[in-house]
Amino acid sequence: MNARLQETQPALSAEQAIGQIAVQLPGSTAIFRRLKLDFCCGGQVSLREAATQKSLDVDAVLAELSQLQRSSSLPGVTSPTELIDHILERYHEVHRVQLPELIRMARRVEAVHRDHPLVPAGLADTLEAMHEELLSHMQKEEVVLFPMLKAGGNPFVGQPIGMMRAEHVDHGASLDKLNALTNDATPPQGACNTWRALYAGIAQLGEDLINHIHLENNVLFPQFEAVATTQGCGTSACSCN
Repeated sequence: MNARLQETQPALSAEQAIGQIAVQLPGSTAIFRRLKLDFCCGGQVSLREAATQKSLDVDAVLAELSQLQRSSSLPGVTSPTELIDHILERYHEVHRVQLPELIRMARRVEAVHRDHPLVPAGLADTLEAMHEELLSHMQKEEVVLFPMLKAGGNPFVGQPIGMMRAEHVDHGASLDKLNALTNDATPPQGACNTWRALYAGIAQLGEDLINHIHLENNVLFPQFEAVATTQGCGTSACSCN
């Protein structure tokens, strides 16, 4: 699972070209589409000029875009409740927004550039399958595991944690497939802004998912697995297995 971790993102400016923002700020393409701002063919004009042409308040657009700037740094909290709340807000909610927009862009790139030798054929289907897997995984955590952990855990918690760890391995395999399809999220020379924004979004998804899995596997879960093991559950000697 490769990822290019970035602690900071470039400051936003109304004088930046709208196409540059689309590539540098994953998620911005959804905002631009909703506001009918052309970031692909018309991506060379500044955000200010594009907003003015559509009679939009550029400061309001900038404020909405700034909400997409999320830090990749790990939180300084370790208590289970704080960690879970952070995971839900920073990762679960973000994944639910990320993937539908990536799927939409992937389908467009595959259709428009189907004759290009480096077109990522099958990328949209791969993202769609990943979306379904993540939605199912996150629902299990939100409905079953996380409430259990917030309540202090129990001797049997090792079993659902083990299931989540196994699914994390599957998520890692999906990221490896994305990297193979996209040459590690590196767009070809001369790629259009949509193609470049798609790959920037895939790189961000990879970073987010790796940090998400790290927090659960290495910070949250071990706090409960140790208790389950000392109480005799979750080992080969336990009669529960």
